[in-house]
Amino acid sequence: MKILFNIVRRNLKLFFKDKGMFFSSLITPIILLVLYAAFLAKTYRDSFASALPDGVTIPNSVLNGTVASQLISALLAVSCVTVAFCSNLLMIQDKANGSIRDFTVSPVRRSAVAAGYYIASAASTLIVTISALAVCMIYIANQGWYMTFSDVLLVIIDVVLLTLFGTALSSCVNFFLSTSGQASAVGTIVSAGYGFICGAYMPIASFGEGLQKVLSFMPGTYGTCLLKNHMMRGVFAEMENLGFPPEVMKEVRDGVDYNIYFFDNHVSVSAMYTVLIGAILLFTGLFVLFHIMKRRAK
Repeated sequence: MKILFNIVRRNLKLFFKDKGMFFSSLITPIILLVLYAAFLAKTYRDSFASALPDGVTIPNSVLNGTVASQLISALLAVSCVTVAFCSNLLMIQDKANGSIRDFTVSPVRRSAVAAGYYIASAASTLIVTISALAVCMIYIANQGWYMTFSDVLLVIIDVVLLTLFGTALSSCVNFFLSTSGQASAVGTIVSAGYGFICGAYMPIASFGEGLQKVLSFMPGTYGTCLLKNHMMRGVFAEMENLGFPPEVMKEVRDGVDYNIYFFDNHVSVSAMYTVLIGAILLFTGLFVLFHIMKRRAK
């Protein structure tokens, strides 16, 4: 246990000592927040207002709170995964510069080395994502706050789970990489594509029926939907208090992926948690299996 603790501490120190790696991880959510607020907020606001039936009006504070909650849900859903790929670069750097050989020739068990990378990546990513969450909460408070204390706690749980999912996924992918060029290429692909396949940049409800069914198999989709459920619950409750008809509320919830369906079957929040936790365990198990297979091969 002491050896594992020392490896984790070593990896964390290297991560925060590398200013390029640390600040690139930290600034990514902030840049996304600025871009979302500057370019997507108006688009979301106009599309949401235009989707309301004739005769149904919404106060600006509720509209702004809805748009802000939707934007922040998307931002956090993407950041928890993309930042994990950034913080997991240390494992690849050690392969590229030969530092990993210092572990392999020492009496340190390979399982402790692998666990050290995994835990350190999860911890560093969590520091960044929780810091981003704090900034995002300030943004929502300025736009329109309708969240309860329990909503905030559930959002924190969602961020932790998505961070673990991102860590497990990036650990499996980065296991096969050995150069900085490969890591950069994979990071670019993930940053560009993940937001679309998890329903962060565009609601899955706006895609075609076939693509919706394909994306319903992606664990990240349910992580995004969990964030939307807990960030937008309060603002939707306010709409109901304002007298929005039930059929309108269903259309609104379906349109922003607050409700999500698996082959026309509504997916409950508990089922979303089951899928996300199952994905974390699956990718973590694969990461362990990869190391076992590599050890036996040698």
